[in-house]
Amino acid sequence: MQASVTVTPDQLPELLLHVAVVRPVFLWGAPGIGKSSLVRTFADSLGLDCVTLLGTQLAPEDLIGVPQIVDGRSRFAPPELIARAQPYCLFLDELNAASPEVQKSFYTLILDRRIGSYEPPEGSVVIGAGNRATDNALARPMASALVNRMVHLHLRADVDDWLKWAAVNDIHPWVIRYLTQRPDHLWSAPPKTEAPFSTPRGWHMLSDALYSCGDDIDDTTLNVLATGTLTLGHASGFRAFVKTVRHAFDLDAVFKGDAAWPRDPADRDLLYFLAETMRARLVKELPGDREHTSASVRRFVLRAKSLLVELAEISVECAQLVIASDAEGVPVLPSWFLIEVSRDLPRLAARR
Repeated sequence: MQASVTVTPDQLPELLLHVAVVRPVFLWGAPGIGKSSLVRTFADSLGLDCVTLLGTQLAPEDLIGVPQIVDGRSRFAPPELIARAQPYCLFLDELNAASPEVQKSFYTLILDRRIGSYEPPEGSVVIGAGNRATDNALARPMASALVNRMVHLHLRADVDDWLKWAAVNDIHPWVIRYLTQRPDHLWSAPPKTEAPFSTPRGWHMLSDALYSCGDDIDDTTLNVLATGTLTLGHASGFRAFVKTVRHAFDLDAVFKGDAAWPRDPADRDLLYFLAETMRARLVKELPGDREHTSASVRRFVLRAKSLLVELAEISVECAQLVIASDAEGVPVLPSWFLIEVSRDLPRLAARR
């Protein structure tokens, strides 16, 4: 399921507070963006135990229970995990990955808030979650009858929300600093092949591994950990960033003139990282309309063009990377800046 309207992690708790207490909610989103942890945090905020059932590990009887004889009649006894006396949050994780038979067993629970003769206590909430089929994740079509029994919310990864969370949840400083500079690397679309890809969960795993190894981690081990948790290009960028940290060398120093572009062939990964960081800086700092540029922005533009000249002397490829269009051929930098580059740096414009 796809949607043009999405919510951020910061927006989700308020929505759940008003919706999940009156109707079941299904939370859609890509793998690794924090759906499960957000639901558990929401349950904690209400003082509710969070009971998690994984759709991929369930059989119908795991929900409806087994029959027992009471007063000469049979009735189904729901499992103790579900049949509770106190209000709780029932989290149906990976619900759309469950078999059709398991999905059907949730119908009465989701619509009528009942399992056989058992009804969850007043104040209980039911929340489902799952990945989308487009994420190359395990997902089965959800029957329209089940879709129509829930309110559907679509979660997206948001770097500002994640960085605020990271600042108070002991995420490694290298990870926070890197994603502050490269917010576009927080998440990448799942690949069609079996390979690691960048997600908030992946960055969290890398952070834990960095703390375990210590800041004196060698480059070989860092490479193993980064490529084992992130998209290959993001892993390469992170390794180059760590090199800048260890050598007190960053793009700000280059802009201020306190450092020059690295020229050593052994530092080519560092040069690529700085070029990509410069590109991200230009995307963030340059206004869409040249008429609205302030004096400080004009000084920034002059310095950027001067640095592009210096960069092109070392590597035309890296300089070209700064001004290149995106994968669809759409320019990412303002047209007025690209026109100035074409005029002042024809060597780059001819290759763009």
